[in-house]
Amino acid sequence: MSALIDSDLLFPADERSRAIARELYAGVKDLPIISPHGHTDPRWFAENKPFPDPAQLLIVPDHYVFRMLFSQGVRLEDLGVPTADGLAVETDGRMIWRRFAEHFYLFRGTPTRLWFDYVLSGVFGIDEPLTAANADAHYDNIAARLATDAFRPRALFERFNIEAIATTEGALDDLRWHRMVRDSGWSGKVVTAYRPDAVVDPEFDGFQENLDRLGDMSGCDTGNWNGYLDAHRARRAYFKEFGATSSDHGHPTAETANLSDSAAAKLFDRVRSGKADSGEAALFRAQMLTEMAKMSLDDRLVLQIHPGSWRNHSPAILGKFGRDKGFDIPTRTDYVAALKPLLDRVGLESDLSVIVFTLDESSYARELAPLAGVYPCLKLGPAWWFHDSPEGMRRFREMTTETAGFYNTVGFNDDTRAFPSIPARHDIARRVDCAFLARLVAEHRLGEDEAREVAQELAHTLAKKAYRL
Repeated sequence: MSALIDSDLLFPADERSRAIARELYAGVKDLPIISPHGHTDPRWFAENKPFPDPAQLLIVPDHYVFRMLFSQGVRLEDLGVPTADGLAVETDGRMIWRRFAEHFYLFRGTPTRLWFDYVLSGVFGIDEPLTAANADAHYDNIAARLATDAFRPRALFERFNIEAIATTEGALDDLRWHRMVRDSGWSGKVVTAYRPDAVVDPEFDGFQENLDRLGDMSGCDTGNWNGYLDAHRARRAYFKEFGATSSDHGHPTAETANLSDSAAAKLFDRVRSGKADSGEAALFRAQMLTEMAKMSLDDRLVLQIHPGSWRNHSPAILGKFGRDKGFDIPTRTDYVAALKPLLDRVGLESDLSVIVFTLDESSYARELAPLAGVYPCLKLGPAWWFHDSPEGMRRFREMTTETAGFYNTVGFNDDTRAFPSIPARHDIARRVDCAFLARLVAEHRLGEDEAREVAQELAHTLAKKAYRL
């Protein structure tokens, strides 16, 4: 492929399996990309303006990058990460890029290094590894390309062969950028997804004010339980107007609840008044996952659950830089007991689609695969976040396939904010899956014709089906 990316990258070392993996990969490498869940900015595609300088595109917004550098003593301010109070940070893109290049060795062996080499080579045509010595030359090369029409967001979308991409917006978003995309006449498929965390988590900053805004935007009375649920229904319907096929829920745990209507109404009154304690807040979040599942039976939005992250683990960083600055840490997560109330209520509904993710790999074989392997509504999301790596993807297949098979999973989604890395992430996933299938063929556990079919499903079809795209 290039000096940075070998054509046999991630394929088995033994010759027979490698040959099988090559053949399988050849059949899927050029398939269109389905990116059904992520955090790219719809404004990019709406305005279609040139991306900013290389540092602002590839370093400043990427927590995978700056968390590693921070762990080795590089100040976030020196990497251009904005502060919550607006105090001055480095704004010279070239200086930020130089600091990154000086510390690029820190990423050896990490998926971030792999993604970045893909971006240099596949997107910008650079085949020389980044070093402190060539930092300025690489910066100038990338900056020059970003200034051309061929590197505007819509052109890259088409070049990346993206069939559909879903962004993720909060329940209070007016979706103006999605409206602009829709009204522009451009053929690229960019849809939204409903993320209501700010109005279902009583411990979210500004929760009471958020409920007021939810009422204003929906025209529903969010001062009572039924009106609050109606507000969600109204907002979900609005999101569907802009192509939404899913909702997304980033809760601290996978806890669900199945309260009676009267008990849920009383709990909501406590939450709405601001008097709920931490236990009541957790119960409310749990009940709302079940409520969202019930709504999904009506409006067919796929329910995604992304639990188990201790968000903003460092209060000092949260106070200085705000949310999502690399200090979200995985926690142990229970699924068998946690999901049972939801599954008792709607788990046998084959028309419902609930995709569960995890940051706790110990739950794959013990809990998640057995659950998805029997409940019709459940599917397993791919290796996620800290495990979105070749090793994590291999472990996912090894630990889930024996119980859940391939068809109770949903293929791959990149879950990224880093738009230029999308082709890299999908290519890596396709390579890992082809390598796994090649092993099954070499061990005479799967026929080659079956492996070719499964490779196509994992690379493209399963995600398209699971997310109703």
